[in-house]
Amino acid sequence: MEYGFLSVIPPIVAIILALKTKQVYIALLFGIWFSWLIIKGWNLLDGTLGMIEGMVNVFQSEGNTRTIMFSALVGALLIFIQYSRGVEGFINILNRRLVKLEEKKTGYSRVMVQVLATVTGLLLFVETSISSLTVGTLYRPIFDKLGIPREKLAYIADSSSAPSSILIPFNAWGAFIMGLLLTQGIEKPFAVMIASIKYNFYPLIAIAMVFIVIFSKKDFGPMKKAEKRTKETGELMNPDSTPMVSDAVTSFPPKEGIPAKAYNMIVPLLVMVCMMPINLMYTGWSAVKESTSFLNHASQAIGEGSGSSSVLYAVITSLLVAMVMYFIQGIMKPKEAIELTLKGISELMPLALLMLLAFAIGDACKELETGIYVANATKEWLSPELLPAVVFIISSFIAFSTGTSWGTFAIMLAISVPMATIHGADITIVVAATLGGGIFGDHCSPISDTSIISSMASASDHIDHVKTQLPYALVGGAITTIMYLIIGFMG
Repeated sequence: MEYGFLSVIPPIVAIILALKTKQVYIALLFGIWFSWLIIKGWNLLDGTLGMIEGMVNVFQSEGNTRTIMFSALVGALLIFIQYSRGVEGFINILNRRLVKLEEKKTGYSRVMVQVLATVTGLLLFVETSISSLTVGTLYRPIFDKLGIPREKLAYIADSSSAPSSILIPFNAWGAFIMGLLLTQGIEKPFAVMIASIKYNFYPLIAIAMVFIVIFSKKDFGPMKKAEKRTKETGELMNPDSTPMVSDAVTSFPPKEGIPAKAYNMIVPLLVMVCMMPINLMYTGWSAVKESTSFLNHASQAIGEGSGSSSVLYAVITSLLVAMVMYFIQGIMKPKEAIELTLKGISELMPLALLMLLAFAIGDACKELETGIYVANATKEWLSPELLPAVVFIISSFIAFSTGTSWGTFAIMLAISVPMATIHGADITIVVAATLGGGIFGDHCSPISDTSIISSMASASDHIDHVKTQLPYALVGGAITTIMYLIIGFMG
């Protein structure tokens, strides 16, 4: 059935409600219900039951279930590393270094910590969830101590994760995109993807903007107000804000009578990060048909691996390693380990629920064919000169409406690649515009899973994070659009 313009209304309503009311759960629920009301021909009972079944069906996707499990288990890991005094040990080391920096130049430590957080996020290009999570977890206590608002940390975590994953595509992102390009009949998808990186302006601008903002110390929009608030009152969040994670997780009391050792935090987090490529290789190993050497087989396997399986296995391995370490040191007994795991999972249930709702509205939009409607609505009046800029804008709108960059890539590459062929446009530029648009829309959307994880890891209010990041993302998006117009008309 064709839903036409109606297919665009539910996600937009959900986004407006989320920004207006700051109640993201209610906004998403209403968006899902409204979607199913349209699907079920405006029958109230059928629409309501459809919404319930739609949420149940989220778990039919193994990838969704793994991501929700990952979101819950992260809570256990956060509590573990605090209970073991690992976080305290790491802060003590950084504080000693920052004191030396501060002696040399006042205000220098504040800049350096933000740079360190950004670089950490960029280096963890293997998986966006792990990148955002590690940046938020590692640097939140230090940001708090230096009086840097939580919104700034969430912005750094968000703007360094997805852009680096798309620009250094030796991860599940790269594998997914190559698979989509293959289905469009592109013979050398890897070559096209690598060639498109230099034209993928938005992620490059987003990363550059983070460094410009840090070094210039010039914020604008709601972020400027957040910085002013923290400087004047010491408040890390707005008075009426609700952090994505409760204080029970971010300020869990450490065990008394044990020394604070940084490795009790660094080792579990390092295990989680290192296990990601290993798991990608393991899950994709059997999918590789031909290889010339072990290294060639391994690199292909990473490309074929399952991202959702890999993050879940990584966090479970990290938890097990932490447990063994703490047992050996006498920090915790098996009974304590179970209690803390359950405590961590229970504290992160709101995040898991938010993930469930974000996936459910994404599924509803798929059913309504929101993305396909938006893409098709522009086909008639496009010219080759306008194609890159228009593809970027459409991709952005789909990602903004559905909250998923991967879903946007799946919808848009199936449309933009044939359009590039029909119009005789440069395929690498059009692919770059599609991918960049997906990231840009994702950065602007309150229903984006990567933004939700960034808010959670930073213990920031989610809507505050979206509002403070939005002006920076819009500036990057506007510059990108202008650059695609210039390229289109010059080509």
